[in-house]
Amino acid sequence: MAGRQEGRMFLGFDFSTQQVKALAINDALEVVHTSAVQFDTDLPQYRTQGGCHIHDDKLTVTSPTIMWVEALDVLLNRMKKQGFDFSKVAALSGTGQQHGSVYWKTGAQSALHKLESNLPLHQQIKDCFSIQDSPIWMDSSTTQQCQNLEQALGGAQRLADITGSRGYERFTGNQIAKIYEKNQDAYNSSERISLVCSFAASLFLGDYSPIDLSDGSGMNLLDINRREWCQAALDACAPDLKTKLGQPVPSYENLGAVSSYFVDRYGFSPDCRVVAFTGDNQGSLAGMRLQEGDVVLSMGTSDTLFLWLTTPQPALEGHIFVNPVDPLAYMALLCFKNGSLTREGIRNNCADNSWDKFDQLLASTPRGNDGNIGIYFDIQEITPSAVGVYRFNATNEPQNSFSPATEVRAVLEGQFLARRLHAENVGFRIGPDCRVLATGGASSNTSILQVIADVFNAKVYVLDVANSACLGGAYRAKHGLLGGDKVPFSDVVKSAPEYKLAATPNSDALQIYTALLQRYKALEENIAQS
Repeated sequence: MAGRQEGRMFLGFDFSTQQVKALAINDALEVVHTSAVQFDTDLPQYRTQGGCHIHDDKLTVTSPTIMWVEALDVLLNRMKKQGFDFSKVAALSGTGQQHGSVYWKTGAQSALHKLESNLPLHQQIKDCFSIQDSPIWMDSSTTQQCQNLEQALGGAQRLADITGSRGYERFTGNQIAKIYEKNQDAYNSSERISLVCSFAASLFLGDYSPIDLSDGSGMNLLDINRREWCQAALDACAPDLKTKLGQPVPSYENLGAVSSYFVDRYGFSPDCRVVAFTGDNQGSLAGMRLQEGDVVLSMGTSDTLFLWLTTPQPALEGHIFVNPVDPLAYMALLCFKNGSLTREGIRNNCADNSWDKFDQLLASTPRGNDGNIGIYFDIQEITPSAVGVYRFNATNEPQNSFSPATEVRAVLEGQFLARRLHAENVGFRIGPDCRVLATGGASSNTSILQVIADVFNAKVYVLDVANSACLGGAYRAKHGLLGGDKVPFSDVVKSAPEYKLAATPNSDALQIYTALLQRYKALEENIAQS
């Protein structure tokens, strides 16, 4: 979309798994331009599928680092041909897929300092990486390294207490440990290690960008309480790691002016500022304009919860990150694999593939489902680690089946009781001003939204936020330019479109679901243990 351009603009980028996107907003926070480059189709020479390479062991998953650079070349050239006026960009920021890592070899910083504007970026830095293929979030080949890290820090819970998460295979510290163990020469020749987000910011700076605190807390290396690297975790992964990572900075940090390469080649203003990039999930929190007490429920193939926390309770489930827009707060992320596909399976079996009939069956049953509870893990769940379908009557006796109407309500109540339970397990507290911000395909179904409102005893709002991570980058660019620690993020985005109230809890919801939640908790714990 090449739209109108009025006055100064703020540019957000998203270096995601499958594409690089750009989105520009004006001072009124209106989207005035979007562009994207798809790795598989626009850069077929890299032979990626879904933007990555899955290796023979099925556990190792990487992406060609230089592909991301060439994609940026293609994207900016495309925007220039579309007439985008880079000179009006006052600040830029962005996001990268979480947990991916980039390894700059000795001499790369000097190459970034000496970029020539008559040549594409990827041609000039193609030899700057000690590891050519970056490990990404889909990689699960570091189980041993995770166990080593947990043991070194005093156990899984202790590691979570410090870094916000127990040891996870995709987390960057464990990936670095694997590279150090398997390829010491490459590790030793790396003068800097970046996350995908700080790598992208480095391209625009023409220098190494620091890692931001929010995405840095998704590495199993950062002390989220002290907001600095945990030396014990660094030592457990690789030597001299602190030097290679650099000093982390707040996510709203104004890093400096855009590189003269972009001024000369594309017409950026030399005054354009680069604000620290962060992870894609953190960017979505900004794009969704989450506030204290809010919860975002994104309902897709998987259901994902973003939570704003003031006092987190790190657990063996989910992840706690430093908040990307408030230096004193935190965010939590919980992912549930059994989301929309599970709901659709019940619809197909019980309601003849019809959402209208599904809604009718739901309306025919009482809130609380006469005490019946269903727990549906069609595939191995993350939170908790369990699989199978379980049905219980009001006295907790297992049932082989439910009537279609009972099944329809059971799947919704069971799923959203699980979402609330695990949100509370990491420190979320439902208050009188709590808002649930619903997105994703299921957010268009008002019957489903009503169940969410009742289970959470909170008002549910909807807003169709396309490209939320990219939009969050643009919002954060403006926030950083205005002095992120001096201006509340909520003030910066207050003129953005309002959320629409979609559902309000019924008066009996608190009583019904408080009791049901305690029963659900005990039943799920028994399933997980067995």
